[in-house]
Amino acid sequence: MALAVVAVVLALNLPAHLLGPPPVRGARNCLHASMVVPVAGAHGPESLAFDLSGEGPYTGVADGRVLKWEGDERGKECVRPFAPELEHVCGRPLGLHFDKKTGDLYIADAYFGLMAVGPDGGLATPVANEAEGGPFRFTNDLDIDKSEDLIYFTDSSTAFHRRQFMNAFLSGGKTGRLLKYNKSSKELKVLMQGLAFPNGVALSKDSLFLLVAESAAGRILRLWLEGPNAGKLDIFAELPSYPDSIRRNSGGELWVALDGKKGPFLRFLLSESRIGNFALGLPVSLQRLHLMLVGGKAEATAVKLGKEGEILEVAQDKRGRPCSSSAKLKRGMIKLWIGSVTRPLIGIYDLN
Repeated sequence: MALAVVAVVLALNLPAHLLGPPPVRGARNCLHASMVVPVAGAHGPESLAFDLSGEGPYTGVADGRVLKWEGDERGKECVRPFAPELEHVCGRPLGLHFDKKTGDLYIADAYFGLMAVGPDGGLATPVANEAEGGPFRFTNDLDIDKSEDLIYFTDSSTAFHRRQFMNAFLSGGKTGRLLKYNKSSKELKVLMQGLAFPNGVALSKDSLFLLVAESAAGRILRLWLEGPNAGKLDIFAELPSYPDSIRRNSGGELWVALDGKKGPFLRFLLSESRIGNFALGLPVSLQRLHLMLVGGKAEATAVKLGKEGEILEVAQDKRGRPCSSSAKLKRGMIKLWIGSVTRPLIGIYDLN
């Protein structure tokens, strides 16, 4: 353990480029060509969703609002655009998904749980905020099975809130859960637990299986819902970085947003819980720890996966503009929409 302590202390004083991971094979440094849309008066537009008319995107921001992009239009601020210490008061909308039947927008709010707001907007109302007697601490992302009226969503940690995401990531605790909510019966069920920071969620096009990004493990899990493999769990993809959101377009293609890269130092921090907890106890700012987490620099990265989890394409922006948190293809348009949980920006990249 003494050697681990020395290694952490030395690493904190190393130049950022020495902490960085090796390059990803086949990656195209192309996302710098994205059109950047500033989100005025707000911060951290992580998840993006389009309504039944194809309008939007809608996005949740750091002061608890869900905004619709209409040029420079803005809503009322809860307190101020970015105040992590007040997230538990204002809420922090993360995953967003429209119900194609009703037009309702379902929201995975990190503090208030699963919520919904009608097609005309207004104040979101609670749908579910606890399971098995314990409140949600870090509701993160969701997807909807419209044919079965089921909502699948993740609770990234039962020990830490969103503003403590570094603790949830580095502490080594596997307390995350995958849950299912039945809209008709109002039944809530825990499908999986003991996950290492479960994050993005996406159903396959035929709803045979569900994909869950296990961020701290750097992989995507596949839970079979129907067919001969129903109930089985396997690894769908091992990724060169730490997956955030997963989005599927109308053609069934999957895009995964990546946060950071599997650099040697981060691998070392995650190798043992005592090492990660020691790093968390050092007098180092959250910003510095996060830079180490992403390999010295935030790079926008999105990966396209095939039907069996194979990597088909990797798109990056090495200039360190928005660190991608959500990738989505808008129906009828071959464009990649990239959100950011750390910046007041949305990126739009033309895939043609």
